Amino acid sequence: MTPHIRHPRDVRQAVCGVPAADVTRWYNEDPPRSDYSCEDCLTLLPDAARPDDYNHPPSDATLIDSLRCIVAERQHAKIDGVLVDLWSASVTVTIWDRLKDEHRQRLLTLPSHELILRCVAIYSRVTGKAGG
Repeated sequence: MTPHIRHPRDVRQAVCGVPAADVTRWYNEDPPRSDYSCEDCLTLLPDAARPDDYNHPPSDATLIDSLRCIVAERQHAKIDGVLVDLWSASVTVTIWDRLKDEHRQRLLTLPSHELILRCVAIYSRVTGKAGG
């Protein structure tokens, strides 16, 4: 098995998203050698190491404003340590705009990445389309 690179901001996973419990070998050299490391880890490392563009604690309604900025700028951004792509941000804003206030308040209790995943799941159920 090729060695993975530990995520610089989340020790529970590799840069490529593999949970730490599933990794049998870690790459320890800095910088890692490309011919021996997981290719996905090497590709994603610069984005994983960059600082967050936005930080939002749970119950912070400005998360939606940040997602609207991602859509307006047509660029991905890093929110609370997670890269959010344009499609996910667009779907989240679309679903958010159609929700009743009581459902919005329930969603706001979740961490930002969970809120986005829930909105994507709602979109997938409503449209019958898989994400991506």
